[in-house]
Amino acid sequence: MMMQMLHAGGLAIATDAVRTADESNPKGYFELEAVKELDKGAPPVWLPDARGKAVKVVSSLVRWLPESYDYQVIFMQRNLDEVIASQDRMLEQRGAAQDGNDHDRLRQLYQAHVEETLQLLRRRRCFATLVVDYAETLAHPERIARRLHRFLGPRLDVNRAAAAADPGLYRNRRTAIGA
Repeated sequence: MMMQMLHAGGLAIATDAVRTADESNPKGYFELEAVKELDKGAPPVWLPDARGKAVKVVSSLVRWLPESYDYQVIFMQRNLDEVIASQDRMLEQRGAAQDGNDHDRLRQLYQAHVEETLQLLRRRRCFATLVVDYAETLAHPERIARRLHRFLGPRLDVNRAAAAADPGLYRNRRTAIGA
């Protein structure tokens, strides 16, 4: 969703369109396959061409970004129970087996990973970071788009970015216990 907002708001996006829209993400992924190789040890030859563009980098790969560049990182946080539900649904659609008993352990691992990643982003000088909540973005897209504008600068069209947040895609919401 964040990449959709940035794209709609007028930012150039680094993508190769290899991973296309599907049932799990009907508006597309906005990914660059080469990013997935950050942890493999090879220099990220795609990085110079990505300057000034939005690049989707999953949190587990952020640590591999070289410190020879400065980065504006938008760290999208989401309720971890929703993340797990979303991943379970995607695995189910692919016919992969799931272990429903692993939920608590997985949540603890994800929580530790999020905390570790946020510490890394604070610690390394090459990162300027804006933390954004997924549910808040859908509930108040204009507010978040204004925060993005302050963080990224005038090249982002606030109204167009806000209009791209689609609450209809918020399918794995956390529900109250007993609901």
